[in-house]
Amino acid sequence: MNSEDLKSRALALRAAGNSPKQIARMLGIPRAKAVSLVHSVPSSRPLRGDTQEKPLVGCWVTRQWSNGLTIENRPSDWTDDDDLPPLAIGAGLTSVAVVREHSDNEVSVCGYLVDTYCQGVKNAYPPAIFDRRDIAAFLTDFFSAYEGPPLPAPLELAQDLVLGAVDYAETLGFEPQRDFYLAKPHLGAWQPPSRIGFGLHGKPYFQQGPYDDANRVMRILDRSVGPGNYHFTTEVTIDIGS
Repeated sequence: MNSEDLKSRALALRAAGNSPKQIARMLGIPRAKAVSLVHSVPSSRPLRGDTQEKPLVGCWVTRQWSNGLTIENRPSDWTDDDDLPPLAIGAGLTSVAVVREHSDNEVSVCGYLVDTYCQGVKNAYPPAIFDRRDIAAFLTDFFSAYEGPPLPAPLELAQDLVLGAVDYAETLGFEPQRDFYLAKPHLGAWQPPSRIGFGLHGKPYFQQGPYDDANRVMRILDRSVGPGNYHFTTEVTIDIGS
């Protein structure tokens, strides 16, 4: 693997929410090298005064993105797997990738990890520049934690998933991860409200991740919706009753 391929893979894995330590293990490189790679890619933040959106190359979402959600007047191109078993891999935790033009030979890529059941955007990677020939490799690495390839999606679906989840999470008392504000412009102008009804069948469902403080999250939910009005799965306790 040459240095550019290694850099592309490291960035895609970082965008998917992996830590430098995890990236080092996955790529078989020292942790210091992984840190260097994820910080060596130039940002594609717009120049001051440049408010024009770059042309869209494409958007992709994980399979099972609609599992447990309600959708009002669902457009025909908002596709997902036909089989949506409860708590399948990808249900409630969706990755979204947005790729825009940057130059003749380069694209600007951005990624979001979205908790559609509770906390909104848990991780975001600000736009970074890739050779357009590396789009397929980026998508492979970015979605590597999920079963099956990602689904192409219209921009409107990406917007409603990411920005709608942020709005929903804020009603529960959660703010998006800080890099979201750098990544948000990549989604373009959005017309709220989202067509998507978030939560597991409309009810908040907290699934504890490796970096979640379960006590803190549940205290917030107790204040916003009240004890017994949300589902949860933690390392030691499961409550997904009706």
